[in-house]
Amino acid sequence: MPHTPEARFLRRDFLKGAASLAVAGAVQADAHARPEKFVSARGVVNRVIDERAAPGAIVAIGREAAEPNYISSGTIALDRTKKVDKHTLFRIYSMTKPITGMAAMLLIAEDRMKMDQPVADFIPGFGKVRVLLDPRGGLESRPARSIMTIRHLLTHTAGLGGGPTKGPLSDEYQRLGLHQNLRSRSERSEPAAAAVTSLKDFADRLATAPLLSEPGTAWSYSLGLDLLGRVIELASGVPFDEFLQQRFFAPLKMSNTFFTVPGGRKDRLVTSYIGKGSSLTEVDAGLTSIFLDKPAFPSGGGGLISSAHDYDRFLTMLANNGSFAGVQILPPSAVASGTSNLLPSGVNMRNYLGIPGVVGFGAGGCIADNGGLRGLYGWMGAAGTIGFIVPAQRLRVTGLINNLSVFDFALSLPSAVRTDVLSADS
Repeated sequence: MPHTPEARFLRRDFLKGAASLAVAGAVQADAHARPEKFVSARGVVNRVIDERAAPGAIVAIGREAAEPNYISSGTIALDRTKKVDKHTLFRIYSMTKPITGMAAMLLIAEDRMKMDQPVADFIPGFGKVRVLLDPRGGLESRPARSIMTIRHLLTHTAGLGGGPTKGPLSDEYQRLGLHQNLRSRSERSEPAAAAVTSLKDFADRLATAPLLSEPGTAWSYSLGLDLLGRVIELASGVPFDEFLQQRFFAPLKMSNTFFTVPGGRKDRLVTSYIGKGSSLTEVDAGLTSIFLDKPAFPSGGGGLISSAHDYDRFLTMLANNGSFAGVQILPPSAVASGTSNLLPSGVNMRNYLGIPGVVGFGAGGCIADNGGLRGLYGWMGAAGTIGFIVPAQRLRVTGLINNLSVFDFALSLPSAVRTDVLSADS
């Protein structure tokens, strides 16, 4: 699917971006940030502007339950003068996945579903899935030998396609209208009869398509977190988007996080781009964005719009064992489990694409040793964004730009933040 980070990441981008570059420079900083701190993170933000990778960027860095430091620079679009700040709206795409994953962990903690419960208990169509004989050779398939479970959806091991999937299965997904959120209005091309009309419709259609591999055997970026959104609403008895609003967004006061940008806030939404330097090209203008329209279904894999302020609140809750401002949003056990390795035993990780240094996979996000930070939990977004926590240090980081082809900003942040945190601690 076009919006997923893995569909856009090339392996050479990871190798190039993983070597963090921290270019010192003065950038506009939020009042919370002290001038002498976060030199390396400021350098990463500064480089985005200097290289014309995006007209604006912001990073939020926080520890424990304290308010974050915001480091920002630039404007929300090349043709706009409005400055990027902590309430600026960004397409976070696959950074939606950890939110969906933690929603599932909440329901597991409440015993409304189980980690290794069959998906077919909620959606019967997944009780008779088939597996392709040759993913590159056609749609010929055989009955699956193993059962698809909630664990598999959480960890991209369900055998579903999506993201970088090519070949016959990708064509079948296109035929079935299995799109997630589109990047711009220009991508709206399928006939109305083929368009998915709801999350239920999406899940039911997906159940008719064959799998790439046996559930639980291989990591493959997929539509698993989107399908999990349907399971969540069936397990909870509440529509998926309403469940997130009631259990996460409202108590965390994430008032600028939604699947559809309200018309009155469209002036806060950044424009998305592709390319860099003189080739920087607009993809989706904020004032006329496709995200102003209600999507066919709320995509738990990549549909959210959010801000540095809001996403930091979600990460603050996770970094503090599920607690925020004295309110227990998630049980500590759910956070501990969701930020630990949930991969099935012996799973093949050959096709992993995500934050480098992966050592496991949790609830919708990887577990990685990256940039000198060990055991970080988080994920990236298709437009160059990143959000993660380091549980052992109660450290949290959100980095936001909106460029669908630039990932060195996100990949540089862990190392830069580690440098800044070590400097602050010394």
